[in-house]
Amino acid sequence: MNTNMKNGAKKFAAYRKMLEKKADEVRNSMSAQKAAQVVARLDCPSDEGDLSQQHHEEWIFLNRNTIDMKLLREISDALLRIGQGSYGVCMECDEPISQKRLDAVPWARYCVTCQELIAARVESGEYENEFQEAR
Repeated sequence: MNTNMKNGAKKFAAYRKMLEKKADEVRNSMSAQKAAQVVARLDCPSDEGDLSQQHHEEWIFLNRNTIDMKLLREISDALLRIGQGSYGVCMECDEPISQKRLDAVPWARYCVTCQELIAARVESGEYENEFQEAR
């Protein structure tokens, strides 16, 4: 590991801890949601209303799980960037991401300016999938 990577890892040790804590929270939340979903599930729904309710709850669980998995990927990517020495640098313009932004969203890939531009492009349909993770 070169000196710059070591210095970057030391400099961002607090963010590493924040990211690891957030990842643990998300994993624990996903486990708790799964347990609640299994406990609440009726083995044999008594009528169409129960079946409909069960399907709705499963749909909500799957959507939450998808969001949580996306967040875990973003956190994992941020931890990788810390290890590589590129954490805190906007992936679009190569400028430093402000400490205020990293404090609020430690897994941020982009500075506020680039994030807003990317979000506008995604919203307009210009970048349908390429920057989907940026939102």
